[in-house]
Amino acid sequence: MERLKFLPFIIAVLVVGAIAGVLWMGERHAGYDQGFAVQPGDPAQRRGALVDEVIFTVESDPGRIVALIERGAHHLYGQGLDSASLFRLIQASSQVDYHLSRGTSVELTFNPARFEDGRLNPFRVPAIREAMNWLVDRRYVAEELFGGLAAPRYLPLNTAFPDYARLAATARELELHYRHDPARAEAVIGQELLKLGAKRLDGSWFYNDQPLRLTVLIRTDDNRERVGDYIANLLEDLGFAVQRLYRTAEEAARIWIAGDPALGQWHIYTGAWISPVINRDVGNDFNFYYTPRGRPEPLWQAYQPDPEFDQVADRLDRRDYTSVEQRQALMKDALRLAMQDSARVWLVDKQSIWPHAENIAVAVDLAGGVTGSALWPYTLRFKDGLGGRLVIGTPSMLTEPWNPVAGSNWIFDLMIMRALGDAAVLPDPFTGLFWPQRIQGATVTVAADAPVSRTLDWVTLEKTRQALEVPPDAWIAWEADAGRIITVGEKHPDGLTARSRAIIKYEDDYLKRRWHDGSRFSVADLVLPWILTFERADENSRLFDPGHLPRFLVYQRHFKGWRIIDTAPLTVEVYSDQVFLDAENLVANRLPALQPWHVLGLGIEAERRGELAFSTAQADRLGVEQISYVSGPSLEILRDYLAVAAKVGHLPFAKELAAWVEPEEITQRYTALTDWVAQRGHFWVDDGPFYLHSVRPLEGSLVLRRNQDFPDYADKWLHFSEPRIPELEIDAPLVVVLGEAMEATLNITFAGRPYPREEIDEVRYLLFDADDRLLNRGELEPLEPPEQGRWRLTLPVATLQRLGAGANSLEIAVTTTNVALPGFASHAFATVPAHDYGVGEPGEEPPQHGGQHD
Repeated sequence: MERLKFLPFIIAVLVVGAIAGVLWMGERHAGYDQGFAVQPGDPAQRRGALVDEVIFTVESDPGRIVALIERGAHHLYGQGLDSASLFRLIQASSQVDYHLSRGTSVELTFNPARFEDGRLNPFRVPAIREAMNWLVDRRYVAEELFGGLAAPRYLPLNTAFPDYARLAATARELELHYRHDPARAEAVIGQELLKLGAKRLDGSWFYNDQPLRLTVLIRTDDNRERVGDYIANLLEDLGFAVQRLYRTAEEAARIWIAGDPALGQWHIYTGAWISPVINRDVGNDFNFYYTPRGRPEPLWQAYQPDPEFDQVADRLDRRDYTSVEQRQALMKDALRLAMQDSARVWLVDKQSIWPHAENIAVAVDLAGGVTGSALWPYTLRFKDGLGGRLVIGTPSMLTEPWNPVAGSNWIFDLMIMRALGDAAVLPDPFTGLFWPQRIQGATVTVAADAPVSRTLDWVTLEKTRQALEVPPDAWIAWEADAGRIITVGEKHPDGLTARSRAIIKYEDDYLKRRWHDGSRFSVADLVLPWILTFERADENSRLFDPGHLPRFLVYQRHFKGWRIIDTAPLTVEVYSDQVFLDAENLVANRLPALQPWHVLGLGIEAERRGELAFSTAQADRLGVEQISYVSGPSLEILRDYLAVAAKVGHLPFAKELAAWVEPEEITQRYTALTDWVAQRGHFWVDDGPFYLHSVRPLEGSLVLRRNQDFPDYADKWLHFSEPRIPELEIDAPLVVVLGEAMEATLNITFAGRPYPREEIDEVRYLLFDADDRLLNRGELEPLEPPEQGRWRLTLPVATLQRLGAGANSLEIAVTTTNVALPGFASHAFATVPAHDYGVGEPGEEPPQHGGQHD
């Protein structure tokens, strides 16, 4: 009874506390409440973004996102969902809509290092990594763990990208070779472990009389938690002791990305990758995923590819081939060697669901979805007007430090960075071809044997049989000791030639634009990032970073020089031996990097003096913080360098940059940056349709606001609507009598209408027998009008006789000029001997026709 006396008091305290909490929450978000409201208006009369403010906030539980959108607390989620149950909730909601994308893959990343403490790491043996391909059942992963929202993937080729269609025959052969075969996996792994000195006792593996323990690092923020448990179970069944480390994105990154693999903290990581754009040429992926040239982090520096694989990967990255046929041959070799290496075992390509409020619209990339879309900052809007505030949830933010040299590569961070910058060209979200954003046009000249083509009119493509002479005044290198640029004439007095030249002409007023802090553009903003590329690769420089060197050597082998040939308008000329299949994408890869020299210079000076470092590995070597321009301990150090730079008028590499920077510009730049940092609390200065208004790491939020000085009208990129992905249906018999020909008809449509023939690029087929061996391949022929959208395939008697009796499959791939994702369809049919089928027996019904739409 005594306790009951205090009950009213306790209730009163709780009520007051609740009211205080509400008031505190209101105060906490007061900075967001600026009265932004959606207003009627014409996008053609508004400059910059179509909304006033975007708030990014951490929401690590995807299961909450549908309810948050329905309540109006969120408008969009910055991660593609892979849950079938959540997809059903989205489809049932009248307040939530969604987009689909196909550019996300899930894989197993292996630690290939030899452990410092002497523990055995089985995955340093390529044969054991290769055997993991046979151990996993990808169809089970796709259908059961991902609920059908994924497709099995075996190779370092996204199954929805153009190269998979180009290499379909080779892909199918390798997929059949590496299909699920757990007995074979166990045999190979067992043989290799015995060679390493391990022993198997009573079904368990031991090394040095200790259980052979494997650590699986499992991501918990999506279906990879289920994948990790599945893999751990398989390994336990083989006799390994397994430790399961469940970690979020940020927690896992400290171990597999930032950590030294030789410490042996993990063996397998449940990885995932997203291609932000449709990659029309994945030749460089072999370098990225399997060699030290891929990334500067410690894990990549532990990769030791077979010399043949290393050479093939390097050639594909440099585009060292003179025909499509040569490229195909290199790609086939690379696929075969990648599977033997298996630094990664690919599991599935996801069909990602991107939920958003029904009353907003945004341009979504067919590969990268919302997060990867380069156009989201230019197209995100409320359907009923202009302006307003949107809230975007994301599972992680500021996952790694932000800096423009070797900072965060996490898709969640890159999505925000894309809104802050304004690239000179932007990728088409449906084809992957680049469109001009800040350039008037470009002229590309390539050697006659270079397999380059052009699709869009903004590029002029020329082919020449004469050698492309690089001008002697072009810049080709940087000498760190002397602090000067080296010209082609100096380094190659006998002359130098290149396979390609790109002359890129920027907009007339490009150099009159301003950075977010109000500083005016300068040619030095182009020159400094180029100098830094060489400084970080020079052992004589205090900026030398060993992790940067492998990637730099690839660049150095194909780069042949560049020069600025005009500043009104800005026009650059770039020479290289590296070519791309598409002239538009060649230009995109030749554009010089752009960074505000006064901001980049502060980081350079901090690393030069050993107080900060741009890359993770360099920070570890120096025992300092990795540079972040937006949060953390770096900010105070950068403030100190800003104060000194402003006082002394510091100009990085002044011997060369002074030619492009007037003395008053130095003062103006540091004054503007000092004011910016005082107002915003960070150093992230860019030029995009949004600027970084505030960063609140402890709250897990970040605010972007519309850049009202952005030069473009807001309707510039609104013409991208629904992608015209072809829909396929095969009409063919289910049973074919040997001794007869077979005819199949393919219907290609979109939204119920025939797909125009002039928009079809290729229609190819593959024919497989009962043992899944590729028997024949070829092209279908279009039927004459008025039957548009219909294509025919006739398989002659001789071809069917080679199949023999059994179950067979016909697979068809269609590529179009509208979208880069190929359409696929398959049809299963049986071939039977005539006497088994009873041809001509009275009363028998004719064979049924139908098709299996993949």
